[in-house]
Amino acid sequence: FGGMGGGFGGMGGDPFGGMGGGMPQQQRQRTKPPAVEQKLAVSLEDLFYGATKKLKITRKVLDASGNQKSKAETIEVPIRAGFKKGTKITFAEKGGDEDRNTIAADLVFEIDEKKHPHFARDGNDLIKTVKIDLVDAMCGWSSTVYTIDGKSIDVSVPHVISPKYVKVICGQGMPLSKSQSGRGDLKIKFDIQFPGDDAILSEDQKKQVRSVLASIK
Repeated sequence: FGGMGGGFGGMGGDPFGGMGGGMPQQQRQRTKPPAVEQKLAVSLEDLFYGATKKLKITRKVLDASGNQKSKAETIEVPIRAGFKKGTKITFAEKGGDEDRNTIAADLVFEIDEKKHPHFARDGNDLIKTVKIDLVDAMCGWSSTVYTIDGKSIDVSVPHVISPKYVKVICGQGMPLSKSQSGRGDLKIKFDIQFPGDDAILSEDQKKQVRSVLASIK
């Protein structure tokens, strides 16, 4: 028994000790941080025609030896015709540094529309606001309107134009991002200019205005 006990003791020291020392250490799993989101301001023209935005980024990556090094690169962000504000474009693992414990985060660009001097956007439609005098609102209005792609369109409204009236020109809005040929509409709104606060009508003019307005049904 004494010898057997000594024998088991020797076995315990050699085989199990050797096996424990020879097993490879478990590799730690690399973690990935949340995506890095960045606004990308785009003109309405670029959202109409489509464009490619080139942006330079610099980040730290691992080389073949597992050491960090700086890497500069240019990424191309595709802007498809018809993209809307809020559209997101993702570049996998381009959003930050990486090390032995961390995978680089994704880089996400969110489209933001630049303000346009002549048009506002409502979904796939474009809105253009035109200033007109009160006399044109009462007697009818006609003018040449230019679309976002430079096309001239003669537009006329023969009837009375109320402050809430909208003239719709079909198919002259923004392109549909999921369609090859479809487009939204161009909506013309009217900002009616009334006479100034210092304007005074004579009694005779007031009678004429009342008479005309009373006859309109």
